[in-house]
Amino acid sequence: MRRARTLHTSRRSAVVPLGPAATWDVVASGRSGHRWYVDAAPLVVRRWIDRLALGPALRREPPGRPLLAAGDEVGFWKVTDADRATRHLVLVAQVRSPGRVTLEVRARPHHEGTEVELSVTLSPRGLVGRAYELVDLPAREAVSELLMLHLLTILRRHDNPGAAGTVDQV
Repeated sequence: MRRARTLHTSRRSAVVPLGPAATWDVVASGRSGHRWYVDAAPLVVRRWIDRLALGPALRREPPGRPLLAAGDEVGFWKVTDADRATRHLVLVAQVRSPGRVTLEVRARPHHEGTEVELSVTLSPRGLVGRAYELVDLPAREAVSELLMLHLLTILRRHDNPGAAGTVDQV
């Protein structure tokens, strides 16, 4: 897995042996049931933190259709972009935070399948937000890593439901 970070953004990418369309169908699935962008362990923990911080601690169900669309609200996210043509998904957190938290996923064609890129960005508000982004960086790194590993596990299962499968690292 390839890793990159700045003060504002933690990014992960890896190549999966699925075609771009199949990868996108998993990444942007709006079907009912468990979804990686709602039920991954770090997001469940974040919901509890939000509850403790007297935030909304939202856990909204997916819309129950094949793909997410801009305007959907799932988990504690608001979907601001779900572009099938460019395979770009943008989710903005609706949590108590001193800034805007954005989760983006892109699925790009690669000669070995599809490159999946996941990034978590904090755009701080005010002085408290600036201080928070420094303190939050290790947690954001951990969340990015765990989210990407969770998504790759799901994509691996989708590629080969009867076996462990493989995910090639970039």
